[in-house]
Amino acid sequence: MKAKIHVTLKQGILDPQGKAIEHALDSLGFKNAANVRVGKYMELDVSETDKAKAEAQVKSMCEKLLANTIIEEYRYELV
Repeated sequence: MKAKIHVTLKQGILDPQGKAIEHALDSLGFKNAANVRVGKYMELDVSETDKAKAEAQVKSMCEKLLANTIIEEYRYELV
């Protein structure tokens, strides 16, 4: 089973990388881009056939290592 994981900063947490990209887009003439947020995307294979068990494993991975749950939020999809 493949897990597709998205990790982003929580709302209200300053995103300096997103701000830098927003300013760069503006200087390139893309005036419509606003509120740019940068995150991480990961894919991994879970060798588990039971979807509930795979979900529990991916959630545990996210909470223990892949996301800093104090300042980041995550979502995942199993396919």
